[in-house]
Amino acid sequence: DFATPRAILTGHDYEITCAAICAELGMVISGSKEGPCLIHSMNGDLLRTLEGPETLEGPENCLRPKLIQASREGHCVIYYENGLFCVFSVNGRLQATMETDDKIK
Repeated sequence: DFATPRAILTGHDYEITCAAICAELGMVISGSKEGPCLIHSMNGDLLRTLEGPETLEGPENCLRPKLIQASREGHCVIYYENGLFCVFSVNGRLQATMETDDKIK
């Protein structure tokens, strides 16, 4: 028997740098090298696009997601390369931001 994918998630234009699965809510959150983070259903449907704060504009300040974590309560925490943390609701609303100079791994 050959394993087949349950769903194929599409929507990113660049390579995926981070991903998280929240089985309780039936969603997959992924971030790409040069683009936004996307929320998909487990069936592969694109649900939301998570855009970072609009205070950083231009390609040289592009928010590059490095780490993603989702909670069963519907919150998504994203850490970007430039030291910015963002908390989003499952509906795609930006709820909080925080900058740090620390190296997060």
